[in-house]
Amino acid sequence: MNQDINIKTLQKNCFRQSKVPGVFLLQMRVPGGYVSAEMLEIVKHISETWGDGNFHFGTRQTFDVCGIKYQDVPAVNEYLEKYIKSVEEDVCGVDMDLIAGEKVGWNPKAGYPTIGARNITACIGNYHCVCGNVNTFELARKIEGIIFPSHYHIKINISGCPNDCNKAHLCDFGIIGVAEMEYHPDRCIGCGLCARTCEKGSTRVLTLNEETGKIEKDTCCCVGCGECARVCPASAWTRKEEKYYRVIIGGRTGRQTPRTGKMFLNWASEDVVLSVLKNWQNFSAWVMNYKPEYLHGGHLIDRAGYKKFKEIMLEGVKLNPECLVAEDIYWHETEYRSNFNVKPLSLHHTAGPQDKK
Repeated sequence: MNQDINIKTLQKNCFRQSKVPGVFLLQMRVPGGYVSAEMLEIVKHISETWGDGNFHFGTRQTFDVCGIKYQDVPAVNEYLEKYIKSVEEDVCGVDMDLIAGEKVGWNPKAGYPTIGARNITACIGNYHCVCGNVNTFELARKIEGIIFPSHYHIKINISGCPNDCNKAHLCDFGIIGVAEMEYHPDRCIGCGLCARTCEKGSTRVLTLNEETGKIEKDTCCCVGCGECARVCPASAWTRKEEKYYRVIIGGRTGRQTPRTGKMFLNWASEDVVLSVLKNWQNFSAWVMNYKPEYLHGGHLIDRAGYKKFKEIMLEGVKLNPECLVAEDIYWHETEYRSNFNVKPLSLHHTAGPQDKK
C-alpha cells in the first residue's frame, strides 16, 4: 500500500523511521531512567499489540518499541495517554499544555507533542550506589518539567559522582553530583587509608602528616568524589548535608567534530542548576532566531560564543556563595578533516536575530 507519510511530523511525535517503509519505532520517555515497574505493562501491551513483540532500551534510557506500522500510530498514541500522564504529569509535574513555556494545549489522545528536548538520562545515584553523592532521578524529574515539552533540542546526562558513569562529559548539559567533605580530626586514627585511596583513584589532594598523625588537604584540586568518606574506618571524613553539582557543557558525539565537554559551573547548588536550565530555551531561541531546529547544544554555544552563552544562561540566577563559574572555555575537538572549519564566508553560521532585508 502506497502511503504519503510526513516523516518530520512523526519524528516530532516521538516515532522514528525504520529501514522498512511504513514501519516505525516509538520512543517512550523515562526521565532519569527510573520508572515504576507497573509501567512495563503498558510497554508490553504496545509491543505485543502493535509492535513486533520486542522493545529496545534506547541509548538515552527510553523504551523503544519496535515494529509499529504507520496505520497503527493513532491507536498507539491514544493508548499512551495513561503512560504520559503517569510519568510526565503525576511523577514529574510537567504541564503538558505548555510547549517552551507557551500555552498550546495538549491532546492526550495524540501522544507526545514534541521530541525537541531528549530524555534525561541518569545513573542510579545515591539511591543505591555506594559512590553516589546525590539522588539523580529525583533531580531528573525536577528538570523534566523545565525542559519538556519543547521544540528546542537539548541532551542532559546526570551522574551521581565524579566517576561519571553516565558520561556527563559527552552531552549538551552534563550534571555531576559532588560532595563537600568535612574532616573530623578527633575521630581520625591516622591510618592513612583515605590518602592512599585519593592517591590511587582520585586527585592526590590528601596527605598523612607523619608528625601529627592527621590528614592535610589541598582543597584546590578536590573533585568532591567522596571516596575518603567511603573508605574511612573511623568516620573521620563525612559528606556535608548540602548537595552540590558540577555542570559540564558542550560535549558531543557525531560525525563532524566530536569532543568532550568543559566545566561551566562547580559547587553549584540544586537551585542554581535548575535556575540556569530555565534559561536554556531563551538561549536556544536567541541563537536560532526563534526558529527551532535539530542542533546540539555545543553547536549553539559555538555559534554564540561562550561569553554570550554565559550572559544569557546566568541572567536572573542567584549563585550560591560556593559556586564557581568558568571565566572562559577553551575547546578541543576532533576534526576528521583538517580544513573542516575553513570555508567561504557565505557558509559561516550566524547567531541571534537576523536583520530582514
